Amino acid sequence: MAVTGWFVALVALGAVPIVLLANGWAYLGWVGFCLLLAALDLALAASPRRVALERETAERVRLTDSAPATLLVTNTGRRMLRGVVRDAWEPSAGASPTRQPLRVPPGERRALRMTLTPWRRGERRTALVTIRSIGPLRLAARQASMRAPGVIRVLPEFASRRHLPSRLARLRELDGRTALMVRGQGTEFDSLREYVRGDDVRSIDWRATARRTAGPGSAAALMVRTWRPERDRRVVVIVDSGRTAAARIADETRIDTAFESTLLLAALADRAGDRVDAAVFDRRVRARVQGARGADLLAKLTDAMAPIDPELLETDWSAVPALVRSMSSQRSLVVIATPLESPGATRSLLAMLPQLTRKHLVLIASVTDPALAEAAAERGDRASVYRAASAERALLDAQRVAAAVRRLGGDVVSAPPLELPPAVADRYLAYKAAGRL
Repeated sequence: MAVTGWFVALVALGAVPIVLLANGWAYLGWVGFCLLLAALDLALAASPRRVALERETAERVRLTDSAPATLLVTNTGRRMLRGVVRDAWEPSAGASPTRQPLRVPPGERRALRMTLTPWRRGERRTALVTIRSIGPLRLAARQASMRAPGVIRVLPEFASRRHLPSRLARLRELDGRTALMVRGQGTEFDSLREYVRGDDVRSIDWRATARRTAGPGSAAALMVRTWRPERDRRVVVIVDSGRTAAARIADETRIDTAFESTLLLAALADRAGDRVDAAVFDRRVRARVQGARGADLLAKLTDAMAPIDPELLETDWSAVPALVRSMSSQRSLVVIATPLESPGATRSLLAMLPQLTRKHLVLIASVTDPALAEAAAERGDRASVYRAASAERALLDAQRVAAAVRRLGGDVVSAPPLELPPAVADRYLAYKAAGRL
């Protein structure tokens, strides 16, 4: 049983004149009368357990987008159900409103609609619905909580998709769909055209030039070969989900930045005709997507990434070469999304790299903290000088690790969270343009 504000107001309203008259027995009688009314009101209130609950909720929603959710309440009792309903979604589900008034006649059903705007990726759940049934006099209420499980999967935001149109335009240039053609080792021959100033002289086709000039009435002109990037190359993305991926930089975890980079790279490489496989790994494979193409690729990637949070343990880098072999047997671009910090923390990563670089083109995608550069520039007082020294040390350690990766045959791209996804995409396009992929 729960009393309402009306009951408190009723007791106070009658108690004021009685207290002024200093009549204690009258005061007790008034309180007893109010309690009797409350008991009668409680007896007339509908049972909050005599209801049937159903849910209609979207299965998936992207982070920061909104999705409708409906709770259907059916009154299976014989009395009018008046009250308030609270649907206990997790706070990170962003449910609004959380409490709604309810009035359901016997045998009828009402739909309570709310909007979910999640601010955290993963599976957001609700387990209980609390119904407070208020009596007709609004003096007392009966309350019960019933199980009505619900879940919605919150997919990665993929905010970096705004960079996709500009990268696709560059890809079309590389692919020969515009007048600009590129040449590079390991690319596919496309066609012949006349030499223009600025062309690489190594692309001149002397046999084609001789055939053109040998014909009657033909003008002397050099012919050059045009090339287009190879298709059906392999791209393997390994996302580190160990403890270092849990750190937040610019209000975003490192693993979320890695997911954004993976999605943009996958969308771009798939449009280029390359095959993209991805895995999320720490000491075990947390998620794996292989063999998907087109729209199915991004759908499977986002669905696989949605429920994954970093594990608070060290990543087993010694198992990564075997994981890559299981995903690709030919030479591939292997992108490893992991932070490059101190040499001690990356020792196992550096020890593993030669096994990959012997066969594959390896790129380390590392997110950097812009706060370090800001702290390194602050020298206003003694405390800021110490912070600047620590920041400089962290930046130098990252540079040392990046230099060690390059010495071992790998490549490194480092950028703040918002800049890392387009930076990885640009490096992929550079590899295509140079014929390295």
